[in-house]
Amino acid sequence: MREYSRVFAVLAGLFALGVTRAAAQQVHEIRMVADGKGEFRFEPASVSARQGDVLLFKAVSGAPHSVVFDGKDMSAPARQALNAALPRRAGDLSSPLLTEGAEYRIVVPAGLPAGTYKFFCLPHRAYDMRGELTVE
Repeated sequence: MREYSRVFAVLAGLFALGVTRAAAQQVHEIRMVADGKGEFRFEPASVSARQGDVLLFKAVSGAPHSVVFDGKDMSAPARQALNAALPRRAGDLSSPLLTEGAEYRIVVPAGLPAGTYKFFCLPHRAYDMRGELTVE
């Protein structure tokens, strides 16, 4: 009976650890919008997140949209981590095109170094639709 108590205590501790880690994960909603006056933007344009957090991009209006990270000054390990984190990639550091009402989730990868990562919407790059992700 004593052995069962010890096993139960260990399992309870592991469960509590899992719940704590899951609770620590945050979802950051980023809306992709057009205001009808030719202005396209990410709302918010600046997001701070931690490894394991979820970036939820929502194409609200003015679609199609995309999320493309600027790889200009990005290290090879950061590029590799971001590419691996982008589901259904359309290209290097690039999401597929998102139609109105679509959602796109990116989990900030564990291998992504702390820093600031700029991103933009490829179809609306000429309209300066851009944002940045700061990984803490």
